[in-house]
Order: sequence, then structure tokens, then C-alpha cells
Amino acid sequence: MPGDSDKTVYAKGVGPKGGSGGSKPWVPWLVTAAVVLLAGVAGYLGFGAYSMQKERAEAAEKAAADARALTVSTEQARKALEEQLSQQLAAKDQKLTALEDEKTRLSTEREQLQQAVQEKDAELARLKATYEDIEQKLKAEISDGEIRLSQAEGRIQVDLVDKILFDSGEASLSPRGSEVLARLGTVLSKVENRSILVSGHTDDAPPSQRLAATYPTNWELSVARAVNVVRFLGEKASVPPGKLVAAGHGDTKPVASNATPKGRARNRRIEILLIPDLPAGKQGEAKTAADAR
Repeated sequence: MPGDSDKTVYAKGVGPKGGSGGSKPWVPWLVTAAVVLLAGVAGYLGFGAYSMQKERAEAAEKAAADARALTVSTEQARKALEEQLSQQLAAKDQKLTALEDEKTRLSTEREQLQQAVQEKDAELARLKATYEDIEQKLKAEISDGEIRLSQAEGRIQVDLVDKILFDSGEASLSPRGSEVLARLGTVLSKVENRSILVSGHTDDAPPSQRLAATYPTNWELSVARAVNVVRFLGEKASVPPGKLVAAGHGDTKPVASNATPKGRARNRRIEILLIPDLPAGKQGEAKTAADAR
């Protein structure tokens, strides 16, 4: 048909529009760009959200790790502090125990010291009573100078000149000597915790010719006199024999000059020494004490 070449067949709804109402080829591109842009924005926002979430997770993990490290550190510090406190407490307990032991030791020593002081006071009181008793029993002889009574360093010493106990040149007790020793024995028999040392002494003159056969030297004479005094005290005056010790010194321990009759008279004597009682096996020390006189 004439003019058919100018006709174009359009799909329904797509036909050409007159004038400026024709098709717009940029629209699809605009839509595509918008979609891409929206997708990019969404992707960016999604990536940002992911990054933020990751950062938060990492921060939370770091905080948890720090918390765990702090917990471990705190636990270690706690254990160290407990160990330190335990050691300090143990040291204080040890010190307290030592102080308690020291207190107990000091208390024990104080009690022992108090007991020793009490015993010493009691012993001194007994010693004083013994001294005064002897002084009373032998008052006349002491007044006449025939007996010397002294007290020193916890000891009592009674010095009796030979003439009050023995006849001249004799070792046997005279009647007067027995009477004097009987009075002295009433005191010595009551003495407690004391050893009684009886020592014989002579001047430097040798025994007379009459005595020489029995007592060749002053040693034998001094020992014999001491033994006779000890026997009398033990057998006649009820002094416990276990407390008695006899010794003879001859003329080796003078208390005065042998150049005068008065001096020789003082050297011829019997010494009776009361010293603190000695345990068994130490009587040798008692003799040493007597030898030192």
C-alpha cells in the first residue's frame, strides 16, 4: 500500500509519543546507577557495621583478656600476700612462743631464787641459833679465854685449848674435857645440814719421852686427840657419827708464835668446825677445807 514504508509497528504501550514526550534512553542508566549507588551505600554501611562489630568484638575480647590477666595477677598478688602474711604470722607466733618460753624460764628462775633466798635465810637463822646456843652453853670457858667461838662465811668454829680437854701430854680426855664436850654435844647433836670437822693441833715441841713410844711425832698425837674427841661426841653426846670427821695437823698450822709459852698454849688446841653438809663422796673436800684453816 502506498505510504506503508513510513509506518512502524510498536508494541502496546511503547508507541512513539509526540514531540518532547518521546523515549528517554538515560533513564535505565540512571536507574542502574541508583541501584549500584544504593548497593554501594548498603555495602559500605554493611561493611562499616561489620567493622564496628568486629572492633567491638575485638575490644570485648581484649577487655576479657585484660580482665583475665588482671584476675590472674590479682590472684597471684593475693597468694603472695597470703604467703607473706602467713610467714609474718608464723614469725610472730614463733616470737610469741619464744617470749612465753622466756617468761616461763624467768618465772622458774625467780621462784628458784626466792626459794634459795628463803632457804638461805632459814639456814642463817639456824646458824645464828646454833652459835648463840654454843655461846650460852660454854659461856664460862669463853669468858676465861679457854674457848674461842667465831662465825664467818656460813661457818661456826670452836677452838678449845688442849688443857681444857686433856691432861698435859695426854691424848685421852680428862674428866673436865668430857664435861665440856658433853655440854657442846647437846648443841652439836641438834645441828642439821652440817658436817663437823674435828682437827687436832700441837705446838712445835716434840712429844715427851714418856709419850714418844705411843706418839712418835706431833702428827700421831694431834690425830689421836682429834679421834678421841670425835669418839666422845659420837658415842657419848649422840652426835650422828656420819657428820663427824677427824683430822690431825701436828704443828703445821699454828695460830700464834711458838716463841712464847702463851703462843704455844694457843697452838695446842682442838678445832671444831661446822660447815655446810656435803653430799656423799665429797668428804675429801671437807678435809681440804679443814686443811686450809
